[in-house]
Amino acid sequence: MAPSTVFMEPDNLLTPKEKNKLRKPVVEKMRRDRINSSIEQLKLLLEKEFQRHQPNSKLEKADILEMTVSYLKQQSQLQMKTAGSFHKSSQFDFREGYSRCLQEAFHFLSLHKVRTETQTKLLSHFQKSQSAAMEVAFSPGNPSTLKQAFPKDAGTLWRPW
Repeated sequence: MAPSTVFMEPDNLLTPKEKNKLRKPVVEKMRRDRINSSIEQLKLLLEKEFQRHQPNSKLEKADILEMTVSYLKQQSQLQMKTAGSFHKSSQFDFREGYSRCLQEAFHFLSLHKVRTETQTKLLSHFQKSQSAAMEVAFSPGNPSTLKQAFPKDAGTLWRPW
């Protein structure tokens, strides 16, 4: 939004340089107002945090910005720690679920007395996969161990279709 001039002179009498001289203070005031408004919003958003650090003191703009940066760094570190522990627990949950699934499939296929070639191959494959899953479940959460236990090579995976 361009500020309007307060002079009674027509616009076409002013050179572009003179127009810029007239606009500059108005544009600068708008910029300062935006900065002040944003700092005030930060102060309102983090009011409880500021009260905890400096209860009964008037905060300067620099204080508000410094404390906001500190708070955001603290939140970022907390989020990284939480994400790391979530990744570890989800990896454990995957291993446990995979092992349980293999056990259920093995149990289901073992219930039938009639053994077809497909059923025998499936049982054999599940036994190999289950022993590999157990090795991974009891080893530390090393991604290379996981890759060795469950190779992506389609040649080692038996498929009935």
